[in-house]
Amino acid sequence: MSRLQANLLLLLAGMIWGMGFVAQSTAMASIGPFMFIAVRSVIASFSILPMAIAEGNRAKQSLNRRDYLFFAAIGLVLFTGLAAQQIGLQTTSVTNAGFLTGLYLILVPVLGVLIFRAWPHGIIWPCSLAALAGIFLLSGGELSALKQGDWLVMFGAFFWALQVLLIGQANRSGRPITLSVVQFATCAVIGFIFAFTLGEVDWSAVAVTWKELLFTGVFSSGVAFTLQAIGQRYTTPPQAAIFLSSEALFAAFFGAIFLSERLSFVGLIGCALIFVSMLAVEIIPILTAKKPQAVVTP
Repeated sequence: MSRLQANLLLLLAGMIWGMGFVAQSTAMASIGPFMFIAVRSVIASFSILPMAIAEGNRAKQSLNRRDYLFFAAIGLVLFTGLAAQQIGLQTTSVTNAGFLTGLYLILVPVLGVLIFRAWPHGIIWPCSLAALAGIFLLSGGELSALKQGDWLVMFGAFFWALQVLLIGQANRSGRPITLSVVQFATCAVIGFIFAFTLGEVDWSAVAVTWKELLFTGVFSSGVAFTLQAIGQRYTTPPQAAIFLSSEALFAAFFGAIFLSERLSFVGLIGCALIFVSMLAVEIIPILTAKKPQAVVTP
């Protein structure tokens, strides 16, 4: 798979996440955050399990205990990010949450340098800032006073960034679909533990929100996160973060189609910034790559 094809998969993942935003926020009106995470994760795991089994049958080398533990650790990171975002959305505005979640755009290359000593291409830094500015403009171009929920969303952004980086490391095993199954199974187990402990278990609420849970479980979780894991095998985490940030762009697009929402001029500028950032990280590294010098034979 070429890097262009991988980035297109990440763009598709961002589109699915953008579509799922309405379903996610609607479900939260009837069901607790931990129960929501647990049920959607169970659905996600079972929806892609057949593909993971097929992937394992084709694999030339089997996974070991260390691989599964690493996949589960990524699931723990994913759960923390999901939980912080879900709980934060209860006490902050969508505008603030949309922008503050986008902080992972900057955190991915920064943490990549600090943790893995992986320096990205120079174009990543201005493109990350430009995409972050685009998300800010899409969110309305303003932030209200920071509340407890805002700090939770920022806390979650750190774990979103860490999850992107760890997937980049885990993909060395060559089993992205199995990785997705294990990480969602981990989220499901932890989610149910918290849901039972906090008294969030309400199967009638699950029945009411089954459409939202089915969409977020199969598509927003199972399909989109698997596309992320596959796409990241052939591109760098900082580039992946920029393409995944298209979630904000597609959320605005589908909001206009299905909810009759209209973007302001400032919002359109935000869309343009995200789009230009994605083009730049794809095209500029190709244009600036050193071409091999021709060998002149005497």
